[in-house]
Amino acid sequence: MRATLNIDDSLLEQVMELTESTNRSEAVRIALAAYIKEQEKQKILAMRGTVDMVDNWRELRALDTPPS
Repeated sequence: MRATLNIDDSLLEQVMELTESTNRSEAVRIALAAYIKEQEKQKILAMRGTVDMVDNWRELRALDTPPS
């Protein structure tokens, strides 16, 4: 998709240096993907402690293992 964006030149130069990109489009694409990945990670980390886990792995393992 093509889009016209007004991005500060110094910010774009920094992104290009950090991503070692040779063109602006690639640098922006890498930066956006990294931002999305970080936001998804933060959402998962925010859920820490909100899920009750039942420690019944031994019972489940016994169901999977046939008697010998």
